[in-house]
Amino acid sequence: MVKFGNHTLGAEKNQLELSRKQLRKKALSRFKYVRTCVLARELCLIVRTNRGAFTREDTQRCCNLISQLCKEAGCIEQSELCHRASEIVGKDEGEYLELCQQSCLKCGESKRLRPKKNTSYVA
Repeated sequence: MVKFGNHTLGAEKNQLELSRKQLRKKALSRFKYVRTCVLARELCLIVRTNRGAFTREDTQRCCNLISQLCKEAGCIEQSELCHRASEIVGKDEGEYLELCQQSCLKCGESKRLRPKKNTSYVA
């Protein structure tokens, strides 16, 4: 460590490194959240709003992907509900919709307030 008056360069460097590690941890956590929760929620909205246009197989594939994203995010109950919904689609529309509704109500992403979209570009 090099001292300059009351400052120590080694201590400042360690403090900067800790701040950088904290920032990295927050950024990676945010990235995972967007890659799993936000993506799953958006895909779920697409599936539900296009129910009439999708085939049974389309819906099964999409719901299984959403289920995997929820599972990866640690939302096990929601994941299981989506998976069950994917299995029942085409057999019992009422039960399918009920399972979707339960999953959506339990989804933490659906309860978050969404900020207005910022259209600025960061290079």
